[in-house]
Amino acid sequence: MECTVSWTGNSHTKSAMGFVAETGSGHVITMDGAPDATKPENGGQNLAPRPMETVLAGTGGCTAYDVVLILKRGRHDVRGCSVKLTSERAEVDPKVFTKIHMQFTVTGKGIPASAVERAIAMSHEKYCSASIMLGKTAEITTEFEVVEA
Repeated sequence: MECTVSWTGNSHTKSAMGFVAETGSGHVITMDGAPDATKPENGGQNLAPRPMETVLAGTGGCTAYDVVLILKRGRHDVRGCSVKLTSERAEVDPKVFTKIHMQFTVTGKGIPASAVERAIAMSHEKYCSASIMLGKTAEITTEFEVVEA
């Protein structure tokens, strides 16, 4: 796996902290910093997610992927899956994630709550590289609801 991240700004542009990531699979992700009123040259223009937001989003994608795949492999009629992540970060550098809560909503027909609970546990204990890495600094908690389709 590889990725090239390039700074899109320079000292003569307003957006001093914009970046573009080109992934090995041929996709592009833009990132930007928050505006900094006291030092505009150190801030961004709020045109794209912050880098740490992309880490959080990637973790959500990783675990949701696992949950859907595990449920499908179990022959459950899964029709939708979303996960809302909320987090807290350390107040001093490095501002690592210290708490992450994941609220899953799984939609399907006749999916037992026990199957969803098992899929989430398997993701966080064995398959989701992102949440397992973040679990080294953050307390990760989960909850879920199953919505009948």
